[in-house]
Amino acid sequence: MTRHNPGTQSDNHPASAPLSRKFCTAPLMDWSDRHCRYLWRRFSRHALLYTEMVTAGAILHGDQPRHLDFNESEHPLALQLGGSDPAQLAECARIAERWGYDEINLNCGCPSDRVQSGRFGACLMQEPQTVADCMKAMQDAVSIPVTVKHRIGVDDMEDYPGLVGFVDTVAEAGVSTFIVHARKAWLQGLSPKENREVPPLDYEMVYRLKRERPDLEIVINGGINSIEECHQHLQHVDGVMLGRAAYQTPILLGQVDREFFEPAADIVTPIEVAQQMLPYIEAQLQQGQQLKYITRHMMGLFQGVPGARRFRRHLSENAVKPGAGPEVLEQALELVAQAA
Repeated sequence: MTRHNPGTQSDNHPASAPLSRKFCTAPLMDWSDRHCRYLWRRFSRHALLYTEMVTAGAILHGDQPRHLDFNESEHPLALQLGGSDPAQLAECARIAERWGYDEINLNCGCPSDRVQSGRFGACLMQEPQTVADCMKAMQDAVSIPVTVKHRIGVDDMEDYPGLVGFVDTVAEAGVSTFIVHARKAWLQGLSPKENREVPPLDYEMVYRLKRERPDLEIVINGGINSIEECHQHLQHVDGVMLGRAAYQTPILLGQVDREFFEPAADIVTPIEVAQQMLPYIEAQLQQGQQLKYITRHMMGLFQGVPGARRFRRHLSENAVKPGAGPEVLEQALELVAQAA
């Protein structure tokens, strides 16, 4: 695994460079690992990428390189933390800053039982002062931005007044950037998967938050599936964050730089990205990685393109075999070329 050297910064994205959150990819448990983020970065130079949530305990007591290492090209890159102890989170923030991350984000939106039992994630929306204390401790510990990602509410929490009460309390601690998943989280009765789909989206509540708190940076998340929808949201908020759409249809990321950052930028194609992945795969295999852990993120690469089904099938059947190498991806690409 390519390891980042703690204490250094990317030449392309030094720590002093202001981050743009106009377009972000979401922290996705079990999905947005370092291989996924390397793939996404082939499509866009400017999108701000977020890691999977990493718990404070995993960093303080676990294998730090396994949880924190990343490829230098992933910048700009934010680390999402899970926790509710200010001192622990502050220490994790210090470690992450030394590791070279560009932002620290606190998870106040994940509704899983495991997260609740650890007293972090979405349940923290019921403890805004705890969140404020955590955010202040992290901000005092580091010089990089510290942000929070949360829902519009949890359970029977009062709708808009509850959201504003949470945001205002946390903002008093000096936080200026809020990433808002425009759904409530139901901590009882719904699975994590259902919590991503069943509670209705309420974009207008997030828009209202921005109108009434214009000095705050508000990034909207939840159910955004296209570049066109991103443009619509950006008429009302400061940034957009895409999760499942970016993962399942990564081709849309190829338009991001031209649409939001560099009008003259080329639109990156899946073929170009796949070819750039070949030397990365070779390097990872030499370090002991298995092909299947990289190509599992590439299944949606040709979504909607002739040959996509044969591409997926070839990868799924062959990347898992012992000794599988870059030739598996090359063969899959040939199937796409034949279907063109």
